[in-house]
Amino acid sequence: MAVIAAFVINSALNLLLGLLIAKMLGPADFGRFALATAGAVVLNTLLFEWLRLSTTRFYSARVREGEPWIRAGLDRAYGVLAIALTAVAALCAGLGLVIDPTPESRLAVTAATAVTAVGIGVFDYHAALARARFVGGTYLKLVVWKNVFGVVLMAGTAWFFPQPVWVLLAGAASQALAVVVMRKALHDRPGEVAPERSRHALKVFAAYGLPLIAANAIYQLMPFINRGAIAAAADFSEAGYFALAADLGSRGFSTLGTALDLLLFQLAVRAEEHHGREAAEAQISRNIGVVVALLLPCAAGYWAVTPALQQLVVPEAFRGPFALYTALLIPGLFCLSIMNFALNPIFQIRRKTSPVVAAALLGCAVNGIGLTVLPGMMGPPGIAVAQSLGLAAAVALLAARVLFGADRLSMPWRDIGLSAAASLAMLLVLMPLRHLAPGIALPLCLGIGIALYGGAVWVCDIAGLKALVMDRFRSRHPVPAA
Repeated sequence: MAVIAAFVINSALNLLLGLLIAKMLGPADFGRFALATAGAVVLNTLLFEWLRLSTTRFYSARVREGEPWIRAGLDRAYGVLAIALTAVAALCAGLGLVIDPTPESRLAVTAATAVTAVGIGVFDYHAALARARFVGGTYLKLVVWKNVFGVVLMAGTAWFFPQPVWVLLAGAASQALAVVVMRKALHDRPGEVAPERSRHALKVFAAYGLPLIAANAIYQLMPFINRGAIAAAADFSEAGYFALAADLGSRGFSTLGTALDLLLFQLAVRAEEHHGREAAEAQISRNIGVVVALLLPCAAGYWAVTPALQQLVVPEAFRGPFALYTALLIPGLFCLSIMNFALNPIFQIRRKTSPVVAAALLGCAVNGIGLTVLPGMMGPPGIAVAQSLGLAAAVALLAARVLFGADRLSMPWRDIGLSAAASLAMLLVLMPLRHLAPGIALPLCLGIGIALYGGAVWVCDIAGLKALVMDRFRSRHPVPAA
């Protein structure tokens, strides 16, 4: 439960922080900031993601005690890559001071982007260590410290120095400071030094993680390219409109999806460790039902409350385009979440991650075709449609690989069908309410939506969620003996 609490806090504060930065920077500078942030995420994915994925797959409390060379190899690889990227950032900063010593220069922004990628990588690695060991309290404290530092440093910087480069550097510092504060809790005791075993482990990590990195890098490149395409086709203000809608939507989906994945994927890893591959795949199948049962109503509900959110929390300069871009991006964000948190774990457990790359390449190709055709027909919103179509094509290919073939997975069709029917019924009820006054529409949609979908879950026990709640309640309130 501490892990879920961490993600609730992370989601709320990230939402607040994104809105504050957007308001202080304005559409144009927020567009530049969002483009640089997307670049930092791509850099982090290319350089560090394979190590983070390997941490969640191969590191555990048992490995911490019995195979210390696993952590040693991970630490060494992270250190080497972080130092190399920091050196690149220093070189860019030095050249910037000579060529164009202003915070708006491309070299300055590039240097800040590289430093931000290092900060993201270091934080994500230590968060993965806590996740793999099932130390929810440590994970919660790490996330809380990151958000506290983030709100203070990033919002404060945006207020006093409203330029993207300084806000980027403040974001990197907030993630690094959180790790420094929690360094003792995340430290492993010195163990046997085994360089040969560490090198072998890194080879295993590379074979496991590199295909996933390639896929994730492609998915991160899509919004990066699309934001650049909007800036080129219109201006940075339009890119800012697109970025705010994409960032708020993706944070909501990724926060819930990652919170689920933190628990569910580690359960599958533990099942394999103790009971074998069949038990792990059975757990993955159950996980798919849970992910769909929680993400699908959230996608429908987010669309229903978008007009109210736009009027109540979105900065005035972004209103109008925000609702339009959000509506066009929601299908793609849902597809991306299903890939990351429902389908990809199947291939991670099997250690056969190449299909993930094929799906990403297809998605990128469809997105590229859309970029050449749709903006001429629809203007800048066509780029959002292209992104959603690309992600839908990718999830379709990956689903086909799961559903057909000799090693197809047994899917929880009952849970998926009930989730879809309950979400559609909820959406039909909420549609007439979404255009009421924002102060009325938001609580009304949330209350009715939760009641309707929650009632369906309770009556039909969709994905076993009712049983999970009841078991949790019984464990907190044991019946006294007679």
